[in-house]
Order: sequence, then structure tokens, then C-alpha cells
Amino acid sequence: MKIVNYPHPALRHVAKPVASIDKDVQLAAGQMLDLMYKHEGLGLAAPQVDFPFQLLVMNFEGDPERKDMEYVAINPVIVESKGTLNDREGGLSFPGLYQNIRRHKTVKVQAYNLKGELYELTCSDLPARIWQHEIDHLNGVLFIDKMGPLGRLGSKKDIEKFIAEFDQAKKKGELPPGTEPKF
Repeated sequence: MKIVNYPHPALRHVAKPVASIDKDVQLAAGQMLDLMYKHEGLGLAAPQVDFPFQLLVMNFEGDPERKDMEYVAINPVIVESKGTLNDREGGLSFPGLYQNIRRHKTVKVQAYNLKGELYELTCSDLPARIWQHEIDHLNGVLFIDKMGPLGRLGSKKDIEKFIAEFDQAKKKGELPPGTEPKF
């Protein structure tokens, strides 16, 4: 399992709901947590590892020692949101790219854990931003889609570089057939 970079088409697919929490889902969640920590991320959604299901992992501290801040969310939904906040955001599928993105300040989310238990959580600021960012991934929405005109302009060279690297990897045969980006 590895993190795919933009413009890999898996990042644009709408993830399917998880119908049952089996060994594959549990194994994927564990591997995703390991990858997230290895790449010093705060969250990782299944489409980012080309696993087409509504599964995401997060740790609001990014610290593998802080298990109390670790979340595995299956079929998560935002049920309520309030306020707005404009702050810096990046993503593991966009290494080195950061821009200010407007998000809700507070969200209430519902999701299932790996035991199949429904939980609800209300959070604000950075944790709320992480939830929104990762749930967007499950719907094929990327943080670059939420940039304003200045952010887009400031990110143009980075995005062109990601596309060129993707095309180069395809030419070298490092990507499987059928990974043409769908813009």
C-alpha cells in the first residue's frame, strides 16, 4: 500500500460505503495509520491509497504515541457545521503544496469504528478541518478544488509539476494501465 499523488484517478473516485467490517478493512486501516505516521500526516482517506471505500484514519496530533487522538472512521458523515475559518492546508497526495482554504470552524460528525459501533463527535478548528478534508477525499473532492483564484494561481506550477511527474511515471511503466487522470 502506498499513497498516490495527484492527478492519480483514484483521488477523483467517489468511495463506496463499507458494507461489512472484515479483515481487509481492518488491515487497510492499520496500514493507512502506519503510512500516515510515516509521512507525518494528520489524516489519510482510503482513496489516497487506491482503496475505493469510505474509510479514513486521523490523529489530530500526528503523534503515533497519542493513541487517544487517533480515529478510524468508516462511512463518516458531517451532520452539522457552523462558522467559517480560513487557514493553511495541505495534503499527503500533494507533497509540499499548501494554500489557505475556507472550511467550517465546527463540525459534528458521525462514523463507525472498527468494532462497527456508531460514534458522534463535535470538534472545532484543526480537528474540524481534518474531518472535512478527509471526508472530501471520500467524495472525490480535493483541497485544490476549494482554492480561491489567488490560491489557484499560486499553486499552478506545483500542480503542473505533479501532472508532469505522473505522466513520467506512466511512461516508465510505474503505474498500472487505466490510471489516466479524469479531469
